[in-house]
Amino acid sequence: MSKTVAIVVFSGVQSLDVTGPLDVFSEANRFLAPEDHYRLEVIGVERKMMVCSNGLSLNAHRHFSEAREPYDLLLVAGGPQLPFMDFGRTFDGWLRHACVRAERFGSICNGAFMLARAGLLEGRTVTTHWQDAAALASFCPSTRVEADRLYVEDDELFTSAGVSAGIDLSLYLLGRDHGPDVALNVAKRLVVFTQRSGGQSQFSPFLTPHAEPTSIVAMVQHYVLANLTGDLAVADLANAANMNARNFSRVFAREAKITPAEFVERARVDAARVMLESTRAPLKTVAYQCGFRDAQHMRSVFNCRLGVTPQQFRLNFSAMV
Repeated sequence: MSKTVAIVVFSGVQSLDVTGPLDVFSEANRFLAPEDHYRLEVIGVERKMMVCSNGLSLNAHRHFSEAREPYDLLLVAGGPQLPFMDFGRTFDGWLRHACVRAERFGSICNGAFMLARAGLLEGRTVTTHWQDAAALASFCPSTRVEADRLYVEDDELFTSAGVSAGIDLSLYLLGRDHGPDVALNVAKRLVVFTQRSGGQSQFSPFLTPHAEPTSIVAMVQHYVLANLTGDLAVADLANAANMNARNFSRVFAREAKITPAEFVERARVDAARVMLESTRAPLKTVAYQCGFRDAQHMRSVFNCRLGVTPQQFRLNFSAMV
């Protein structure tokens, strides 16, 4: 059965927030019977040609005042200035009504602010771009903002983190509609991961750019990633950098934007996630190989950082279960 996917755009929108999800559902039509094709629609907050944050111009299929049908999936895109933008009560009222009528609705990146202004996030659990998470939590105090998630599902509400996470969310929704094989085929067409798990971190020591490659901080970061089971206290890292501990901590925090202890813990959590997703190793083995004191310590850190236990993470996201 055909489904209609609509995405709301505005002047200053992040183009990948729009084109990423649309490409997922458009490519899906290659692998679906005609009667199951997605119908795609771009809804404009303004009637004019809208210029994206990167200069690309978009022309919506229709103005929001003309969009009256109940959509199967209604998404709102984000943009660099969106947290400071207000589109007025008429638009907010339309969006609130449209989302209530939609089978599923949600946001890409900081599009969550648009939903918040329409009163759609009260008491809900969401995510957004990590740089905007604190501002969203302050703007909408009753909303639980999970900053360290790629995407979050809360009943019929789906929110995703920054830009490319909109592709992950779209692949997830596609897989729910038509199964993992279709999602895999689309991922291959787009040359992306089949689907990064929603519980994965928005930022990872394995993926985040290190400090200046030739710097002492970068050397220490590589040292941490190669020696997760070793002693990685500040004094040990300072010794590896041939610096005194106080100066090392100050230099590391300035260049890496996090403390040495924070980096070490993130690295260990990230390594544990990889093992939990890709192996059947016992939890105590995962804990040991990733540098935690024991399985209980790993459980405590996972609960604090991801809101789930290692066992729950494995059950939700591992292909080995």
